Amino acid sequence: MELTVKFLTVLGLGVLELWAAIPAGLAMRLHPVSVGIAAAAGAMLSALTVILLGERVRTWLVQRHGKKEEGGRHEALQKVWRRYGVIGLGLLAPLLTGAPLGAALGLALGAPAGRLLFWTCIGVLLWSAGLTLAGALGMAGIETLWRR
Repeated sequence: MELTVKFLTVLGLGVLELWAAIPAGLAMRLHPVSVGIAAAAGAMLSALTVILLGERVRTWLVQRHGKKEEGGRHEALQKVWRRYGVIGLGLLAPLLTGAPLGAALGLALGAPAGRLLFWTCIGVLLWSAGLTLAGALGMAGIETLWRR
């Protein structure tokens, strides 16, 4: 039972933020592979939820209010979006803004839902693996120092 609660805690934190889920799971002494899987699953679940609900909301808003012309302060954001696109957002959002906020931002910018979900999941997997590896190695290093 205790293991299940720890796993669900990491999953729940992963829904919110990888930066919180991975250190928490390692601090609870879960196996690093379990931590990475639970955190990634949580982040992917949150991105999927935002994309599924957000696509419907965006469609409803566009039908109701029409598409507004871009300009002014939105030009800088559009420049960045044109340069890096869905792939850049999907790969960087899990680390920089979190998967759900990155997914919402992508939808707001007009990204196709399928491509956005794919690249966000790839980003989540890469950052989960990298952060889990860094955290596990850091914990192992600290434990080694304490033994001396």
